Amino acid sequence: MTKDHGPSIKDDETYEALREDGASKEKAARIANAKANDDQSPSEKGGKQPPYEDWTRDALYERAQELEIEGRSDMKKDELITALRNH
Repeated sequence: MTKDHGPSIKDDETYEALREDGASKEKAARIANAKANDDQSPSEKGGKQPPYEDWTRDALYERAQELEIEGRSDMKKDELITALRNH
């Protein structure tokens, strides 16, 4: 049986599945709530940005800075990509 995670989580089943797959609480909540909203489609591809592999290291660093990812100044390009994807 799916646990009730309170009013801040709109789709408890999706939230639990994402947490079991290793998603952070914040990321799981964002996706679960977007999936529960009829106006959003989180499973559809919609971004217009090129994949992170095509970004420069400086652009990746700036994005990591916006997201306040810790340790970013010591990260190489592939480490920044991983950190951004897991944020």
